[in-house]
Amino acid sequence: MSTANNSDRLPLTYGGLKRWLGLLLLLGLSALVVWHLKPVLLLFALVFLVAMVLNPVVAFLQCKGLRRPIGVAILAVLFVILFVLAVWFLIPAVLDQADELLKQFPKAAAQVQSEILEYSRRYPEVQNLVPETNQMLNAFGGQVGDLMQILAKSTFRVVGSVFDAIIAILLLLFVLINPEPVVAGYLKLVPAEHRESARNTLSRLALQMAAWARGVVINGTITAISTGILLSLIGVQPALFFGVLAFLGEFLPMIGPLIMSFPALFVALGLGPAKFGLTVLVYLFVQQVETNLLVPFVLGKAMDLSPISILFFTLSMTSLFGLTGAILAVPTAALFKIVLDEFYFRHRPVNELEIKEDAKKIILYQSGSSGL
Repeated sequence: MSTANNSDRLPLTYGGLKRWLGLLLLLGLSALVVWHLKPVLLLFALVFLVAMVLNPVVAFLQCKGLRRPIGVAILAVLFVILFVLAVWFLIPAVLDQADELLKQFPKAAAQVQSEILEYSRRYPEVQNLVPETNQMLNAFGGQVGDLMQILAKSTFRVVGSVFDAIIAILLLLFVLINPEPVVAGYLKLVPAEHRESARNTLSRLALQMAAWARGVVINGTITAISTGILLSLIGVQPALFFGVLAFLGEFLPMIGPLIMSFPALFVALGLGPAKFGLTVLVYLFVQQVETNLLVPFVLGKAMDLSPISILFFTLSMTSLFGLTGAILAVPTAALFKIVLDEFYFRHRPVNELEIKEDAKKIILYQSGSSGL
């Protein structure tokens, strides 16, 4: 038996080395091409993601007897109506409040400095911290305009230029009207022995992306409305703009709600410690309601992803691709998990209960060895 095994392991020949080097070179060139085509690939990734989210609606209309082009046309008309309503009613008010916020920041920074100076008079031991705090506040207030400009530019880069937006809309229409060639081409690339896993991967990803998009929109809407109303009740303005920021924060998993709360917290800090404390309580209350009620109710177990993996992919995708990568973080994490399940764990016996018991033993052993 050992002789047969040894005979199977042939030594690496010059020809084999050339093939391995050629494969590595091909992989390197492919990575280089992919990196240079990053904007195009991100655009296609966003389009396919939106197509996965909207396909259940089109499929439902198709099951009711409507042809796919007619179902896509109905969906397009609904989106045009929603867009016109947003442009007519919501966007002007949000832009006005954003301009109000930019004008309000210098005054808020001065009020925060005044509060800190008053606090330092009462407690002389923190007086040495005041100069550094003032420098930080001045720097923050001076960079607010630049920060808003960066956020605006990053937001527009999600779609890109007008030409890219038109291409994305046309591509989305083509995919929704006739998605069969895309799916068939994907399955054709996969070897026959792995086709079932590839089919399951695509089906599971489509279901999870529809659940994710539904959860983001529903949770974001409820979070935005509750945040805006509560901030308005405690007198922290512009509450509408802060509500919109809370909605947008839902698209950045884990870190989005925290980042989008900074402007409101800064304005509240300028209004005094009481307002700041109430604002902190507002955001804590909204996040607790979302985490403990909305997410389990809306998503259920559809997105079985670890917070650690979501945070890892959020930071990694943001570092690689900016704001667009952050939006694609959850889909990427879901795809990675599904591929591992279908192509790796599915073909090998895994006793999850035994693994969890081993993990508990390791944790308890570490706690015992440290004297806890």
